[in-house]
Amino acid sequence: MRVGVVGAGGRMGREVCRTVAAQPDLELVAAVDTRHVGAPLAGLVGPEVGGLQVTDQLGELRTTGAEVAVDFTRIDAARMTLAFCADQGIHVVVGTSGFSEEELAELAGTFAGPDPASSNCIVAANFAIGAVLMMRFAELAAPFFDGAEIIELHHDGKSDAPSGTALATAVRMASARSAAGAAEYPPDRTTTSVVDGARGAPGPAGVRLHSVRLPGLVAHQEVILGAVGQTLSLRHDTTDRASFMDGVVLAVRSVADRPGLTVGLEAVLGL
Repeated sequence: MRVGVVGAGGRMGREVCRTVAAQPDLELVAAVDTRHVGAPLAGLVGPEVGGLQVTDQLGELRTTGAEVAVDFTRIDAARMTLAFCADQGIHVVVGTSGFSEEELAELAGTFAGPDPASSNCIVAANFAIGAVLMMRFAELAAPFFDGAEIIELHHDGKSDAPSGTALATAVRMASARSAAGAAEYPPDRTTTSVVDGARGAPGPAGVRLHSVRLPGLVAHQEVILGAVGQTLSLRHDTTDRASFMDGVVLAVRSVADRPGLTVGLEAVLGL
């Protein structure tokens, strides 16, 4: 399977390039990145990626016959990748967070073509299988507790807060409570914030979201649920970006067989 990577020069993009090049059934054929135009990809990633050069042209995906594009960019760039791939019949796997529910509904229409040559799309907030399981466990627990808060911790280069994983977790917890006939969590009883933002931000169903940004972190999340006399803590820690790669490879290998839009790696895993 011929694969192109968009955002190839970023932290995640480099890891994806390295991983794809190492798979016997995948071939890395294109590296797109606006910040490293003309640079040998081997200089950014290592000799295992061969003689590819970085380009800023999405058209390279078409020229090289890429069957799947993997996009780890920012939201504006990801939108352009999605539009291009849908138009060109290239399947796409997107790890960029920030899509609204309205945008996802629009993408479902974009990738719903009846033509067998139509492209498919997988959008996932997190490709670490442990993180996906944590989100599922939080979803299962949400109806049984009287309060919940999410603390997400990332490296200091992350530009958005809260993380897409944290927000997706809260949305799924809210949906689980609604499906179980449970009300939103009770409102926060704090009456005085000595420092603005000390109690985080209110999310879906009253789940409060807290974001930490520090050098030395990669990606971490803890969901804390509470009820009278007990708490339940669910935590996942990513200590190396290699942890995302099993999920990325699974999505790349699966996307051609999943018609239309798939949201979340949990659907691919059957969770």
